[in-house]
Amino acid sequence: MKRTIKLAVVAALALGATSAFATNGSVMIGMGAKTRGMGGTGIGVSHGAESALSNPAMITKIKSDNEISFGGTVFMPDVSTSTSAGGNVESNSAADMFVIPSVSVASKVNDNFYFGVGMWGTGGLGVDYRESTDPTLMNMTTSLQLMQFGVPLAYTTNGFAVAITPIVQYGSLDINYNHPLAGNVGTGVADDLAFGYNLGLSYTAAGLTLGAVYISEIEMNFDNVLSTAVGAMTSGGYTNNKLSSPAQYGVGASYKMDNHTLAIDYRRIMWSDAETYKDFSWEDQNVMAIGYEYATTGWALRAGYQYAKSAIQNNANSAALTGGPANLGNTFNQLGFPGSEETHITFGGTVNLNKTLSLDLAAVYGLENETTTGYFGGGTITTKHSESSYSAQLNYNF
Repeated sequence: MKRTIKLAVVAALALGATSAFATNGSVMIGMGAKTRGMGGTGIGVSHGAESALSNPAMITKIKSDNEISFGGTVFMPDVSTSTSAGGNVESNSAADMFVIPSVSVASKVNDNFYFGVGMWGTGGLGVDYRESTDPTLMNMTTSLQLMQFGVPLAYTTNGFAVAITPIVQYGSLDINYNHPLAGNVGTGVADDLAFGYNLGLSYTAAGLTLGAVYISEIEMNFDNVLSTAVGAMTSGGYTNNKLSSPAQYGVGASYKMDNHTLAIDYRRIMWSDAETYKDFSWEDQNVMAIGYEYATTGWALRAGYQYAKSAIQNNANSAALTGGPANLGNTFNQLGFPGSEETHITFGGTVNLNKTLSLDLAAVYGLENETTTGYFGGGTITTKHSESSYSAQLNYNF
């Protein structure tokens, strides 16, 4: 088993060099094909080893002594931006395909104690307007990539389970653009390692499962990237290079009757308290998700729906951006970090290839959301954002 875990982690490290894009702001709607196939639900329903980040208490429900899940997501965002100053001519971002890895392992030590290990691409944002001929878009390119390594530890007794997942997060950030007066602005890629944790609770009785989760804020420091990119547009400069993955909390429930399982989740993402996001007036998100599964001994079908009002609204500059042009925050949000997706429809399924091996598939479609705010050069800036992604995952139980 130890050798299997090492191989899984090495494989995830190799895949982790690829980029990631995300959906609730810069947060994935779910990690793993089962979760994503059911609208991102996972707080009150178990998805086996892949539950380590959704709710680590749920790994106590793996169906064998050991479970390994290995897969990934091909993510295809469709983002376009236009400004009234540029004649409202749309330019499409060339950052339109990303690969997001996922590896999870969970093991039963005894009837009460379970542990696991995993590595997941958990989020990011990015655009690429280097090919745009619209000077008002400044050939903006951005890339935020986030990867987490975690070790879930869970204890269960009499239907109750409590768990913690200590997290090591790797992140990288790059912002580059052509300033109309200062010329090219950017320092190249900066990266950082930081630590956090997830806490999970669950209780199951008579087909009903209840769950709760808390995800800590993880603060990262990307040397000179933000202070250079934002400071070039503020007379007083901008000195903050910290960027946080926001704290989250949530509750969920599921009910299983015969072959049917219905799940519902609520999560709150605390953007207004997260470093840098709060400077750009990101608003907290209330995320509602519902998922359904029909499962037999040989296969399963899943579907889901998720909605969260965009964290990016039309807001005046915060105090942190004093000294910059009006609508500086709106412009950076819309042009560089358009985490504005709101509505997702999901589908998925599982095929059991034999007694120990199964294949999960999922498709997620983010419906187009159009956002218009003030533009720092005067007039307005409009971003259209839609998404599609396809996940595949192999599971080995023994």
